[in-house]
Amino acid sequence: MVAAVAITHSAAAPWLALLCGGGAVATALTAVLIGRSGRARMWALVTLALLMGAMPAMSVAVQDPPRAAAIEVGDGHQVGGEFSIVGKIETTSLGYRTDALTVSASAGREPVAAGVPVTVLMSERPDGAEIGAVVRIDGGAFAAEPGDRAALVVRAERVELVRAPEGVAAASAWLRARLAASTEGLPAPGAGLIPGLAVGDTGGVDAELEQQMRAASLTHLTAVSGANCAIVVGLAFLLAARCGIGRTGRVIAGLSALAGFVVLVTPEPSVVRAATMSAIAMLALLLGRRGSGLALLALAVCVLLAADPWLALSLGFALSAAATGALLVLAPPLARGLCRFLPASLALALAVPLSAQLVCGPLIVLVSPGVAVYGVPANLLAAPAAPAATVLGLAACLAGPVPVLQAGLSALTWVPAAWIAGIAGAVDALPARTLPWAEGLPGLVGLVVVTAAGTVLLLPPGRTRVARLGRALSAVMTASTAAAMVGILVVDSVVVPLTTPQGWSVAMCDVGQGDAVVVRSAGAVMLVDTGPEPEALASCLARLGITRIDLLVLTHFDIDHVGGLDGVPAPVGLLMHGPADERDTARVLAVGARDVVAAAAEMGGVLGAARWRILWPSADAVVPGNDASIVVEVGGGGVPRTLMLGDLGADAQRALRASGELRGPYDVLKVAHHGSADQDAGLQRQAAPALALIGVGAGNDYGHPRAEILDILSAQGTTVARTDLDGLILVGTSEGRTTLWRERADAASAALGRLGGWRSESPPRRAVRSRSSRGGPRSRRRSC
Repeated sequence: MVAAVAITHSAAAPWLALLCGGGAVATALTAVLIGRSGRARMWALVTLALLMGAMPAMSVAVQDPPRAAAIEVGDGHQVGGEFSIVGKIETTSLGYRTDALTVSASAGREPVAAGVPVTVLMSERPDGAEIGAVVRIDGGAFAAEPGDRAALVVRAERVELVRAPEGVAAASAWLRARLAASTEGLPAPGAGLIPGLAVGDTGGVDAELEQQMRAASLTHLTAVSGANCAIVVGLAFLLAARCGIGRTGRVIAGLSALAGFVVLVTPEPSVVRAATMSAIAMLALLLGRRGSGLALLALAVCVLLAADPWLALSLGFALSAAATGALLVLAPPLARGLCRFLPASLALALAVPLSAQLVCGPLIVLVSPGVAVYGVPANLLAAPAAPAATVLGLAACLAGPVPVLQAGLSALTWVPAAWIAGIAGAVDALPARTLPWAEGLPGLVGLVVVTAAGTVLLLPPGRTRVARLGRALSAVMTASTAAAMVGILVVDSVVVPLTTPQGWSVAMCDVGQGDAVVVRSAGAVMLVDTGPEPEALASCLARLGITRIDLLVLTHFDIDHVGGLDGVPAPVGLLMHGPADERDTARVLAVGARDVVAAAAEMGGVLGAARWRILWPSADAVVPGNDASIVVEVGGGGVPRTLMLGDLGADAQRALRASGELRGPYDVLKVAHHGSADQDAGLQRQAAPALALIGVGAGNDYGHPRAEILDILSAQGTTVARTDLDGLILVGTSEGRTTLWRERADAASAALGRLGGWRSESPPRRAVRSRSSRGGPRSRRRSC
């Protein structure tokens, strides 16, 4: 707690250190004065706790001045210089991300102190850039969030390799690369898991497999932690014992193997925690002392927080410590409780993943608001394969200098890796694999309470009156929560699909302040933009039953149009994008589409039975920002004639109108820029849409949609549907006429009418003008 407060409020760190240190001195003197009484022990424990609180606060106080100075000179300015890479280089939807330390950098003419931690965002990765490398970076910088280890975030505009890794760092990078290369000829998806299971390198895990592993709660298998360290140290001890080496030699062998393993897999928070705990245990063994696992864990956590207080808010570190604590404290009594219903061996096997999931679940909802339903059985099935994959994979990695031996070991590792990947795929295909849960702090607190209640029921029953009362209350709470979750599950998986029309061809997802439009014809699917958040997009696509995207159009690269890229189901067929710089190109490549094309006017193609074409921008146009948005026209094959304007401004709209590419009138218009005031009334008149769709967030700070565009559309008699008021919006055709369904207005009436259909009656409102697919005269029909 003290460490978390110190790193989020660094100005208070010296005072916290002084307060805790002074308190420790006072309690120590009290313990001395009391003597050997029972209270002296209590005061000694309080003294120790205060000392443990003082150390991270003091560490922050010492490290903060250069960090604060770096933020002052770098925030909002261009930063350039040499940086040493100290973290794993990870692929993101924005390109690449890594942690680094300044070597010799400056912001303009102001120098930045050496050793300041920064997060580097790169659109491209220079060859040879690995942990231990030194790179030259030039780019814009801004202050990191309070509590982050990095003081600055640098968006690199140019990255050059200055010096490749040397010595041990170079050797470990070469071994990891050789292991990844040795899996290339093996069948997917098991091949991509091998480096992750062996050394925590998840670069070969594609987006689809990553999502399946997450749904099955198996991602911890590719995050090196205590189990991997225990295997490495155990093998080193066993080998030393076989060679007749004494206790001191065995400890030295174990520590050496552990140090080499940490360098090989890179020092992630979970790895550091496990390695520190293992090292303390071996040192205790060397000194002839034996300590409980819980004491080792507590000491390891205190030592690490004193050295690196920023671990206090690291989710990986918290999950690692929590899972280890659960195995030490909760698993044994849980196994005893389960023995009442199950054989002892099965109860023990089940208690291990169950205890870890019970303790880690509340932390996971902070970043992923859902509870994995099949996590325990999936981990139970994967348990026999994980150690085999770790041992064989590590052997394959170390066999890099002998390619033939490495190839054979990689092939053997593929068997357990394929088994784990198969479990993840099977779980992902099951219904209701994740139960929705509140996110953030309320979700954490709520799940802690529910988890505690469920755990009480599984533990051996107590005999006191208080124990019986607690057990009864836990039963009531658990039953109530289970009933509520089943109700939510039924609504989400049965009622909502039945009350959502299935005959739609154009859908505008409710993704907040952003755009995400789905077009469907004859089983083929086009997605135009992704909205700002992956979770909102993924939820909408799941509700619509969309599992693949044949054509993905990214109109431009503002975050409210591409921020949800991680929610796009893989693989993507064709990806078309607007004008892109190097950073934007990296985002596009990270999607993993089969084909990637920069869009330009006069391009076109087929989507199922419909046809689409690009109207803007022209191939030789030089337009900035929003005015570079792709404009798409699509229609036919059951799709009403639809025009999507991206974020085009009034000047660009006038240029588009003058180009002669518009072929109005249109059935549906996706209004530009979420209904901003920057619109061309002439284009609206020429498009003459029967229905206008506006993707906009409720209560947004921009005042969208603005009265100016709403007045223009109203004057034309155009029906307006907007996501902030209507939620999900579905558009289709029926008997040559355009049909409209709005989630918040029509869901209840659809449930009373023909479920899943379009003819359910809803309260009267402005009719949607429609025209036949043959271009006949427009008629009027009440919106349904």
